[in-house]
Amino acid sequence: MLKEGDKAPDFCLEGIDEEGKEVKVCLKDLLGQNLIIYFYPKDNTPGCTQEACDFRDNLQTLISKGYRVLGISPDPISSHKKFQEKYQLNFPLLSDPDYTVAKLYGAYGTKKMYGKETTGIIRSTFVINPDGTIKRAYYNVKAKGHVEKLLQEL
Repeated sequence: MLKEGDKAPDFCLEGIDEEGKEVKVCLKDLLGQNLIIYFYPKDNTPGCTQEACDFRDNLQTLISKGYRVLGISPDPISSHKKFQEKYQLNFPLLSDPDYTVAKLYGAYGTKKMYGKETTGIIRSTFVINPDGTIKRAYYNVKAKGHVEKLLQEL
């Protein structure tokens, strides 16, 4: 698990930008700005939709505070396109189909769901400083209300 002050692991992932165009995004190319990177389990599921729409609805406030948002899940780009179009998501969604980046960030592993242990994406959010260090790391976040709490802390 990453903690405050750790260097954010570099990555390059393909996905879609805020306009739905296919892109390749590398962390090293985004340094110099404040970032919020969040990992979520699956497009078009209730919790993930709630969280994505909360980021969408608060994006202008986050931008005014100097932050850029990226969402990462194992879903393919085709799924991200449909998800983005359906909910008018205004930030990039990146595809991590083999969980490589999620594992680097500690956002993949054993979790409890409905009382059962499963392995998968651990809903997590990382606030990254312009120098590439972790400002805040949130693991096992609840989808509902998470963005609101994040805004209060930023």
